Amino acid sequence: MTAFDPWDPAFLADPYPAYAELRAKGRVQYFEPTDQWLVPHHADVSALLRDRRLGRTYQHRFTHEDFGRTAPPAEHEPFHTLNDHGMLDLEPPDHTRIRRLVSKAFTPRTVEQLKPYVTGLAGELVERLVAAGGGDLLTDVAEPLPVAVIAEMLGIPEEDRAPLRPWSADICGMYELNPTEDVAERAVRASVEFSDYLRELIAERRKQPGDDLISGLIAAHDEGDRLTEQEMISTAVLLLNAGHEATVNSTVNGWYALFRNPEQLAALRADHSLVPRAVEELMRYDTPLQLFERWVLDDIEIDGTTIPRGAEIALLFGSANHDPEVFRDPERLDLARADNPHISFSAGIHYCIGAPLARIELAASMTALLEKAPTLALAAEPERKPNFVIRGLEGLRVHARP
Repeated sequence: MTAFDPWDPAFLADPYPAYAELRAKGRVQYFEPTDQWLVPHHADVSALLRDRRLGRTYQHRFTHEDFGRTAPPAEHEPFHTLNDHGMLDLEPPDHTRIRRLVSKAFTPRTVEQLKPYVTGLAGELVERLVAAGGGDLLTDVAEPLPVAVIAEMLGIPEEDRAPLRPWSADICGMYELNPTEDVAERAVRASVEFSDYLRELIAERRKQPGDDLISGLIAAHDEGDRLTEQEMISTAVLLLNAGHEATVNSTVNGWYALFRNPEQLAALRADHSLVPRAVEELMRYDTPLQLFERWVLDDIEIDGTTIPRGAEIALLFGSANHDPEVFRDPERLDLARADNPHISFSAGIHYCIGAPLARIELAASMTALLEKAPTLALAAEPERKPNFVIRGLEGLRVHARP
């Protein structure tokens, strides 16, 4: 059985046996290489996501020194300025204020109105893939769909969208465990370039407002809902990053899982009404975000172990989604699974605001591939990205014929 080692290629290829080992050892274990407490069980992960003694940040209550932590290096400041002003890394009241404004763009009605656009774009992308006889499902379908959708929502012109995915990839590199200095340099550079671009776009939207989210945030600010320019920039970057990373990786992880479970793929091809359940099961089965971190703001106790203020907890989403206490036969891909309380979209106040949109995108691309490429097949074994926290593939080469 593979031990928990987030830098070992064997673990990255299949971390789920190591998770089973962690769950068997207990409810919480200290992991020295990252100075974190690992929490592998579904019940604990779910409860701690809602526990206000934990936070995504501690700076609303403590200085770095008070909390026993070292401030980030000065040269990393552009990344942290960008990251720390987004609602994912804020706690109330700032989190509440920003989320309230952004949530207006993600109401069920608003998201439902996007459905024809999402469905149409998914169909176009798959038709191109089929016309070419196949290609890379990652770059030809999985990436362009959610990037275009969130860019459209933000009001980023089509001719400006090429750098969005590279910027996002470089910034998200900092969310891995113990990132290298090279990763940090790329994240800082991308943070500066993306922020500069958005600052110019915000200035344009102030002069010429449009029917887009950035214009809406500017209008909300002018009407008294205070949002600094940095908060607008950080919010836009967060929505772009979070708005496509999980969808992209869920798409390729999911189809790779289907190719490795041909009986389930055959069942899906025979009954397209399984698509909504398939989306949920594939997100559970190979979780796109494997770990979510929380700071301990006040001492907590887990199964007799006191975890002190100042410690960091690693909530293992991938392990929680394979917990046999919650999921019957969790290592089996079962597209008909009815009871599926996976936590791939998190929980509590930081529950993914874009979850309804992600579900529409995943269902749209899956349906388009089932209908327009009914014999879609794996063309080459993919390489897995050397990442742990954000789990994905370098690419997914496929044969696609009508």
